[in-house]
Amino acid sequence: MAEYWYNLETGVVEEGMVSPGYDRAGPFSSREEAARAPEIIAQRSREWAAEDASDDSWGGGSEGGAEAPEDDPAQR
Repeated sequence: MAEYWYNLETGVVEEGMVSPGYDRAGPFSSREEAARAPEIIAQRSREWAAEDASDDSWGGGSEGGAEAPEDDPAQR
């Protein structure tokens, strides 16, 4: 089964690992899915940001986040 990659530099969908890894997003299971890479990446980023925001409020405290540790001179 072929894997498709989205070239972040050129915006071209490639079959197989044609470009260097730092220029590729994927793999995707179809050429059509790879063509939607910018949209998919943006959606995943929004989902991860929402998860991070939820994790940040987990600890409680007055502002919804974890309380800051006390200043320990030994840690300087």
